[in-house]
Amino acid sequence: MAEVPSTFFLKPGSPAPDFSLPDPDGRSHSLAGLLEGKKGLLVAFVCNHCPFVIHLAEAFGSFADRVAADGIATVAINANDTARYPADAPEKMAAFARASGWDFPYLYDESQEVALAYAAACTPDFYLFDGAGRLAYAGQFDDSRPGKGESPTGSDLATAVGDLLSGKGTQEPWYPSSGCNIKWKPGNEPDYFA
Repeated sequence: MAEVPSTFFLKPGSPAPDFSLPDPDGRSHSLAGLLEGKKGLLVAFVCNHCPFVIHLAEAFGSFADRVAADGIATVAINANDTARYPADAPEKMAAFARASGWDFPYLYDESQEVALAYAAACTPDFYLFDGAGRLAYAGQFDDSRPGKGESPTGSDLATAVGDLLSGKGTQEPWYPSSGCNIKWKPGNEPDYFA
């Protein structure tokens, strides 16, 4: 298991932790490859079964399409323990992504080392990096929640992307995501999970 940084949480300007992870077809995608030639990269920790992810999945797909036109790449990462949560298994990820209209890589973090390096806590959890791979925003998609009758808009993330593209820092506070805890494998639970 990867060593978790003692600070746990990425700070504004922190470099994106490196990764190379497979998609459900076994193709590997790296941080460097996703960032190459882009103005930024949106990294989202998600899964297939979480009601919070399901609530915003289609809106997230549309959002990613819109920001792609502005040079922002998107990648989704599933780090859940699929032995205990088989609905999140890699063979089910591609169908979930297609049904949600995701036209970006959806990767599997089997070891959970990437989720630990990012100090990801829940699904969904969003991280926006600039073109140099420095953290510009970490937080919620918006303040909508499942069961509240609100349609997700991505307003918080849209503000962060707008600030990034205009060269401004995203104003804090950054409101943390709400969702289901990442389903850690026994022995992988980070200190920040307790």
